[in-house]
Parts: sequence; structure tokens; C-alpha cells
Amino acid sequence: MSDPEFWNDPDSAKEISQEATQLKDAVEGYKALVSEIEDLKLMLEMAIDEQDVSMESELKTSVEHITEEVERREVLLLLSGEYDTNNAILTFHAGAGGIEAQDWVSMLIRMYLRWAEQHGFAITMMDEQPGDEAGIKSATFLIKGENAFGYLKSEKGVHRLVRISPFDANARRHTSFAAVDVMPEIDDTVDIHLDMKDVRVDTYRASGAGGQHINKTDSAIRMTHIPTGVVVQCQSERSQIQNREQALKLLRAKLFELELEKQAELKEKIGGTYQAIEWGSQIRSYVFHPYNLVKDHRTGVETGNIQSVMDGNLDAFMEGYLKKEANLKTG
Repeated sequence: MSDPEFWNDPDSAKEISQEATQLKDAVEGYKALVSEIEDLKLMLEMAIDEQDVSMESELKTSVEHITEEVERREVLLLLSGEYDTNNAILTFHAGAGGIEAQDWVSMLIRMYLRWAEQHGFAITMMDEQPGDEAGIKSATFLIKGENAFGYLKSEKGVHRLVRISPFDANARRHTSFAAVDVMPEIDDTVDIHLDMKDVRVDTYRASGAGGQHINKTDSAIRMTHIPTGVVVQCQSERSQIQNREQALKLLRAKLFELELEKQAELKEKIGGTYQAIEWGSQIRSYVFHPYNLVKDHRTGVETGNIQSVMDGNLDAFMEGYLKKEANLKTG
């Protein structure tokens, strides 16, 4: 970085600087952990030599903290994919079933946004299509923060809900499906062939949240990539220019994902292939009745504390997926 020519290419320099900062933080974190372990060993030796049982509680707390930190850093080592450090674009689509599936989408959105908030990620809504009576038909969010995509790529697929429907007067059990799509946000340093001559841009009046202004002007943007048929839209910003920028960002990510999916050896980097929203293709089931259970069908990770999961406590499922993927690569 001290080389005067280093900054001749600002994009490359920025990327290298960010990587260097991340590596520096990682090294300093490991050094601090080693120092903490050494301090704990000294405390333990002192307690044994002096037969001081009063230190037992403090030692136990320190051991638990170190164990948690070691496990957290083990998970970070699993985030080694080329795009794992990127921001994530999270999209939800209701499956068949009308209001039931649309309500399930709103529940999933709440779950993932709580997870993001708990981990300090920034959240930007890019698009939202309200349900006919309740819930949400589809929505797209940008989750910003280090390793956002690395964690969330495990969530790509179909999620199945089983519960007594609050919309059924006869209180019958219903099964609903929703699809979650996860893509890495791609910056301008990644070369993606996109000719704007191939893109049809339509404007329309935004719906949903945003106050009176959002419905008075044609500020929402829909982009259609004619060669592939990929369609994206954005209505979260108050100005058409901002929505155009966000829609273009989303289109780049979609085309990037499409290109990777054409290359079989790179499918794992984007979290697997997209599945149809139908019975039998789900990656995870959330059962509220006749018992409480959340089970990941890929890893076998499960819990009976369904409310905790719906409140955003998803780390066990994400870590289970990352560990399984790591084992597949080394096996």
C-alpha cells in the first residue's frame, strides 16, 4: 500500500484495503483470544495452589465465554466462499395458498429481520408487494454487513409451515409454503455483461408503505432483461432515480446468479439451485401443530423451541449448514 502506484486503480486499491483490514482484525482477534486463555490458565493455577474455591464461579464464566468465542471463530473459518463477505439480497415469494402463504411470508420476514438486527446488520427494503387481504406476496431486502451472504446463503429454498390457521373459521390445520432466495450483492468491480439496450425500464405508482408521496408519482421502477426474461422491481425509495439505482443493483445480482447457476461447479458458491415452491421440496419445516418443531431437512438440525426460532434465533441452523457443506468439500 506504500507503493505510490497502488492507488492508480482506486477500485482494486479499495478491495485490497478492505481485505487487509479484515485480515488484521482477524489476527488481532485471535491474539486477544490466546491472551485470554493464558490469563485463564494462570488464574486456574493460582486457585489450585491456594485452594481458593471462591474463584470457581469466575473461572466457569471465563471458560464459557472462551468456548463461545472459539465456536464463533470456527464458524467464521467456514465462511471462505468467494462472495461470503458480501452483502446479501434476500427475496421472499409466497407459494400457492393465497392468504395463508402470504401470511407465512410476513412471518418469515419478521424472523429474518430480527436475526439481522441481532447481528448488527443494516436492513434496507427494496420492494414489497402486499397480500390481497393480509400478509405479503413478495418482498426484497438488502442486508448489509460483513459475511451477510455467507450466513444467509444457507436459507435459500422452500420453507414449510404447518399450523392451525387463524383465517379458518373451522380451525383446521393448514400447510403453507414460501420461497426464500438469497443472492450476494455484486459491486462494480465484478464484470457482468449487461447492455442497457437489452433492458426495458417501466415506471409505475408504488404501493404499500411510504406515505402519500409514494402513491402520487410514478416513482417505482421495473426492469426487464429481455434476453433472459429476468424481471426486478424497486419502490422503496422516494425518488425514481434512487429506485432505478436499486433496481439496477438487483438486476446485476440476478444476472450474476444466473451465470453462476449455468456453471455446475460454482453452484455451491451461491447456496444451491432454486427449488420449485411445492410439496416435497422444502429445506426446513416449521410445525406449530400438533406439536412444536423446527427441522432442517438437509442437516437434521432441529429444535422444539419454535418461538425462539421465529424471534430470529437461527444460528444453529446456519452453522449446521455451513459445517455440512465444509464436510462435503473435504470428504
